[in-house]
Amino acid sequence: MTSQRTRERLIQRLVDQGISNMAVLDVIRTTPRHLFLDEAMAHRAYEDTALPIGFNQTLSQPYIVARMTELLLASGPRQRVLEIGSGSGYQTAVLAQLVGEVYAMERIKPLLDKSRQRLRKLKLRNVQLRHADGGLGWDGQGDFDGILSAASPATIPHELLAQLAVGGRLVMPVGEDRQQLHVVTRTDQGFETDIVEPVRFVPLRPGTVR
Repeated sequence: MTSQRTRERLIQRLVDQGISNMAVLDVIRTTPRHLFLDEAMAHRAYEDTALPIGFNQTLSQPYIVARMTELLLASGPRQRVLEIGSGSGYQTAVLAQLVGEVYAMERIKPLLDKSRQRLRKLKLRNVQLRHADGGLGWDGQGDFDGILSAASPATIPHELLAQLAVGGRLVMPVGEDRQQLHVVTRTDQGFETDIVEPVRFVPLRPGTVR
């Protein structure tokens, strides 16, 4: 189930759904998604579906990982990207191969510890990980020219907008019962928001879990 043929089927499905950034597709093709799942779920790694990773969290569907990454990169390369809710580390690994530096935050420490091991195994050295409340951002490391979140707040936290550089892009789901994927671009005049499509993510929760 982790064969090249299985991966190619996934890539074709992403293309059929409108993913067109070839660099993103290449990274999805070569990143071993099965490493980011417990062994019992690994045989489903290359299905285009979200999968459980414990603690009521999920590994995002490949389509949404590709879509959000493509949106983040749509207006040009990104050097410093903040990731909120890194979970298993899969989205982190995808980003690390496409941007300069990734600052990944996760509130559930056992998930962060596993993620650190996986990223080390893949020799992705341009990632910094932090066990913290992602809704508050990463003080002292802004401004970021990209912010990506895998958890949905009711409204976008002001702390995250404050840490977005001029020209930077924030890609995140927003909403509670009904969520929409938002893309926010910071300009000299303020913030421009585009609503892309309906999505389904875990809620962005405050605090941390050890």
